[in-house]
Amino acid sequence: MEYSFQAFKKALKNIKKTAPLVYDEVEALIKSNIVHIDKRKKIYKKPDLADLGDTITSSLIKKIPSLDERELKKIVGSRSSQTFIDMLAKGLSVSSFNEKEYTVLAREKKFNRVLISNRGEIALRVIRACRELGIETVLVYSRQDKDTLAVKFADKACYMGAGASYLDINKIINIAKKTKADAIHPGYGFLAENVKFARLCEKNKIKFIGPSSKTIELLGDKVRAKKTALKSKIPVITGIVKSLKSKKHAIKVATKLGFPVIIKAASGGGGKGMRIVRGGEEIEKSFESAEAEAYLSFGNKTLYIEKYIEDPRHIEFQILADQHGNVVHLGERDCSVQRKHQKLVEESPSPALNDEIRDRMGDAAIKAVTAARYEGAGTVEFLLDQNKNFYFIEMNTRIQVEHGVTEMVTGVDLVKEQIKLAAGAKLTFNQDDISLDGWAIECRINAEDPLNNFYPSIGAVINYLPPGGPGIRVNSICHQGYKVLPDYDSLVSLLICHGRNRLEAITRMRGALKEYLITGVKTTIPFHLAVMHNKNFVNGQVTTSFIKQNDIINHIKKYFSEDRKELANGQKVILVTTAVSKYMEKKNGYSNNKPNAWVMSGRQELMENRDV
Repeated sequence: MEYSFQAFKKALKNIKKTAPLVYDEVEALIKSNIVHIDKRKKIYKKPDLADLGDTITSSLIKKIPSLDERELKKIVGSRSSQTFIDMLAKGLSVSSFNEKEYTVLAREKKFNRVLISNRGEIALRVIRACRELGIETVLVYSRQDKDTLAVKFADKACYMGAGASYLDINKIINIAKKTKADAIHPGYGFLAENVKFARLCEKNKIKFIGPSSKTIELLGDKVRAKKTALKSKIPVITGIVKSLKSKKHAIKVATKLGFPVIIKAASGGGGKGMRIVRGGEEIEKSFESAEAEAYLSFGNKTLYIEKYIEDPRHIEFQILADQHGNVVHLGERDCSVQRKHQKLVEESPSPALNDEIRDRMGDAAIKAVTAARYEGAGTVEFLLDQNKNFYFIEMNTRIQVEHGVTEMVTGVDLVKEQIKLAAGAKLTFNQDDISLDGWAIECRINAEDPLNNFYPSIGAVINYLPPGGPGIRVNSICHQGYKVLPDYDSLVSLLICHGRNRLEAITRMRGALKEYLITGVKTTIPFHLAVMHNKNFVNGQVTTSFIKQNDIINHIKKYFSEDRKELANGQKVILVTTAVSKYMEKKNGYSNNKPNAWVMSGRQELMENRDV
């Protein structure tokens, strides 16, 4: 005899304490008559989580005979499964991507609404993560971004006003309060590592999705971060553990350390405020330019100096830390292919590390995070010299641009985990439970001309066709008609390819780059093709000097053949008619959405001559 939902509800309430993660989902399944509970079952008299799992499993087996009972029981009993819907989807093989969850969050702690204070690819990435978590999204946007996909797909989009900036802290906080947002996700860049912004969020009782303002202040100052690492007995590069007072002070320290040295900004990142100095005559000029760039970029002109390591690898470790003192790392990313300290290609794992070095670097990363009392998702960065010695350089207190590389080899949605950790989720896995599967490589596709010193390419995208196939992922906000503007960075897309091994990942990346069609603006696709075909890259022989040492710029010319073809007649017609249309609108002082005669004429001509 089977009981109705109302009869079982009373018994299920008793089990809520022992099964909080499946309670609501089981209710829904019973309402839908997917699962029925027999009155004779002992679960009524003595609620038990294991018995509930067995009961649900046997009920599903009867309805779906094709399911394997042992596998389903394993899924139901897995501590990494957050909801029964997730379990059922895995059991039915609904998802082609085997996503792992390393945290558990009680339903009552989940955010209801998150404001995203960013734009572009990362804004869209956060929207998708929130959607899967059942969280409403509010997006702030500028005039330039009013037609972007992020604005279209957010649950609510709030225009910040004419001349507004994504750095306008007070305006963003006011919008968060008006929309009753529980939390703010800063993405990367802009306010992601801004101490004042994090502190203002705390003051207004809005959760900043990231570490506390105190932690950001500690790790945002690279001099203090270096001191913290030294206290934890983590190797650091030889230098002084204090800020430079003046140019004379810089000359004195550099002479003592021995050239070459590197002058760095104490705040920020992204290669800003960094100058390599190879002789005493370069100190004053390098100091002045680094100081000016640091102030312009971060509002802080404080500098420090350390010994410069020739031709190192840049390796970073992805970490997750909860509010209960638990910390794990999810392996490393090798970010050695750089131009002016800007990362262009990332991969995981690193071809330079063996298990012994990986374990030591991972332990050092966890020590650094623990010492700083860090919470959330973050990245600990190291340099690895030619003798396999590693040195702590900094910690980024945000989600990284290249986080997708780690997601592809671990099966973990880092943005979802970051949001859940900010809400108070607890890590349920330890370091021994984490393993890497295969190999992943990411190419940053920028709207830049690599044959013209990577000068930004501004304009509208005429044609856009992303690649596809097994193991290929594209994180992008680009589409046909998308406008690359001079107001923001030139990132168009993050192309990530996964393979069973490094060679398969490289092979898939070559094919994906050749398939990737973007016209209307110049991109760095030819540059990446040159890198992927370079013998030293294929052999894993990469350092931060890779581009210069392998003369990559001169090798990319042959990959420009398709990109530099003469425009087709149809494309010329579209460009001319659109330009005339815009000119007439400005001349007449108005703009509307009705079809313009010039545009219609151009389209008609294109249709008539489409075979030309």
